[in-house]
Amino acid sequence: MNRTAALLLAGSASLLALAAPAAADNLREALANAYNTNPSLESARATKRGNDENVPLARAQGLPSADITATHIEFLRQSANSFTAPERNLGVTAQVLVPVYSGGAVRNSIAAAKGRVESSEAELRNVESSLFAQVVAAYMDVLRTEALVALASNNVEVLRTNLQATSDRFQIGDLTITDVAQSRSRLAVAEGDRQSAEANLINARETYIRLVGKEPGDLEAPPLLPGLPDTVGAAIVSALENNPNLIAAKLRAEAAGFDTKAAGAGRLPTVGLFVNGQYSDFFGTLGGPVAAQFAQSEKTANAGVRVTIPLFQGGAPAARQRQAGARESALLEDVIASERQIIAETRSTYAAWQAANSVIKSAQAAVEAAELSLEGVRAENSIGNRQILDVLNAEQELVLARAQLVTARRNAYVAGFSLLALMGKAEARDLNLDTGGPLYDPQVNADRVSSKMWDWDRDPQAEARSTRTVDIPAPDATIGPQLLPGEK
Repeated sequence: MNRTAALLLAGSASLLALAAPAAADNLREALANAYNTNPSLESARATKRGNDENVPLARAQGLPSADITATHIEFLRQSANSFTAPERNLGVTAQVLVPVYSGGAVRNSIAAAKGRVESSEAELRNVESSLFAQVVAAYMDVLRTEALVALASNNVEVLRTNLQATSDRFQIGDLTITDVAQSRSRLAVAEGDRQSAEANLINARETYIRLVGKEPGDLEAPPLLPGLPDTVGAAIVSALENNPNLIAAKLRAEAAGFDTKAAGAGRLPTVGLFVNGQYSDFFGTLGGPVAAQFAQSEKTANAGVRVTIPLFQGGAPAARQRQAGARESALLEDVIASERQIIAETRSTYAAWQAANSVIKSAQAAVEAAELSLEGVRAENSIGNRQILDVLNAEQELVLARAQLVTARRNAYVAGFSLLALMGKAEARDLNLDTGGPLYDPQVNADRVSSKMWDWDRDPQAEARSTRTVDIPAPDATIGPQLLPGEK
């Protein structure tokens, strides 16, 4: 990050700060709380764990299978020409099948499943960085709207004092009724602006509660953003290497390539081993009148090799492979589309960040000039060289300049963090968040389930892990003491 940008962001942080007590909330705590309790992020983690199961599902197609079938039959009516048919039969069959060769279908299906597990991990990274970008925007919106409420409230008090002074001077004949009307009009507009600002503050606080899971306290100024690029070219290089959306798109396309290979296996021979065992019991009813001459139970077993050579399937294997190839082509195009999108967003976000930094400098100069102008206009008005309308206009210009400065500082910080998110550098691991424990590692679950083969192995009952906000009181527009832009 260049020195000018660093100084601008430092100024942005300091002048958006509240005059807050030592126990104030900070941005790192807000991000950590969202990391631990946000339902959207927890949902994405659960979705990732569900995708992990595709690997053992694909692997199961190449593993031995065993089953036992028991059948009891009561022969209710028999042929008149049958003299030895049994009245009932219990049959038990056991079968073991061992796949040996499937034309590469299992191998490629496993590879595709692993590719999608990696893709879903990149998608989880994107959900995390997107959530953090929303939290940063919500945090800065609370700070900005609190500052705007303070500006609006201060403006109302100034205009109320101005109206009183104007009314007093009208009483002594120093001013006209027009001057009083102008002052009263500006005060009414300012009171409306304050009400709008307070409504916006309540909305900002509600958004913060929804994302973070707790109400905003006295928020501290945010820290400097780490790793911001010096040039747009550096930002593009980092985004193309690390953006999780682009990584996910590439991995999905690679997995689709294995799907195409697996689909083509339908035309190749398959080889398998089998072992069968069977037990039958006729309960002494086989043979009718001469049942004693027959064995009333029997056991058989056999084993062998089964080779299946497809000769004609109506073109189904070729159609499946063409279909899979078309889907692979679509995903390869999605990679290019994602790359284009990321390049465009990175360039525009970088431009917005630079523009906001420039606006900070010009707005700061505008505040200083407006403060000096207001002081001069008031002095000239006191000696009759300026009208009340000139004072009101100067006050309005100062309010607008201060509001522009506050908004520019918010925009610069949010754009800077959004730029880091596009570059793949806005996740918990990049920000060194203290989450109260180890960071969530999606690879742990993927490794845990990849080789599981027991049919009765299951996880604990599903339950929500995120926190609810129903017990958090509705926020109001109350603010603490603040520093207005330009004050010390």
